[in-house]
Amino acid sequence: MSPFKKLTIQLETETGEIQTREITPLVEKVLTASEQAALTPNSVIESLKEGNQRFVEGELTARDHTEQIRKTVDGQFPKAVILSCVDSRVPVEDVFDKGIGDIFVARVAGNFVNEDILGSMEFGCKVSGSKVILVLGHEHCGAVKAAVDNVKLGNITAMLSKIRPAVESIAYNGDRSSKNAEFVHMACESNIRKAIGDIRTNSPILKEMEDKGEIKIIGGVYDMDTGYVDFL
Repeated sequence: MSPFKKLTIQLETETGEIQTREITPLVEKVLTASEQAALTPNSVIESLKEGNQRFVEGELTARDHTEQIRKTVDGQFPKAVILSCVDSRVPVEDVFDKGIGDIFVARVAGNFVNEDILGSMEFGCKVSGSKVILVLGHEHCGAVKAAVDNVKLGNITAMLSKIRPAVESIAYNGDRSSKNAEFVHMACESNIRKAIGDIRTNSPILKEMEDKGEIKIIGGVYDMDTGYVDFL
């Protein structure tokens, strides 16, 4: 437990009563290089799932971020690299109940892959030892909806061109517009799978690491209605 000051929080009961509680922030042990090396991709995936369950249930770990900052000054050995959309409604660290030094997070509208993202992933895995790459899409994604509607606007046009192939590859005879929630969901999943394929195709380093079992490259969809991540 942390020697630092306690946090005071207020909780509303089912009857509407407000209760005040004090929580002592935890200072989680920052992983060492040897501890990170002992992790398996499957154990890291399980850790992400367990953290997401805590998030869904409103049981996030109370952390002393000041102390964690001090403990990561001399190095970092995160467990995973997560590629997420920039959407402000997807707080990646909270979604998986992770703290400072736990995960690398890359963010771009529509969670697609480009050269810079690939380089960041190679750094996270090959250089810094992360065990999992997770491409995290989400429901109600504005970038995916814009790609579905083939929006043209400034630099957004070029950005959406990275997502359009995932939309065009879907075999679907119904309404192919952003007004159709079913098709938008299909586009979201297709975009995630395209990103995973792009990682394997365009990064021989990461592909080789996956083939050797050193890492796993997976996808997931964040449900904004529940906070739950559906791992594909």
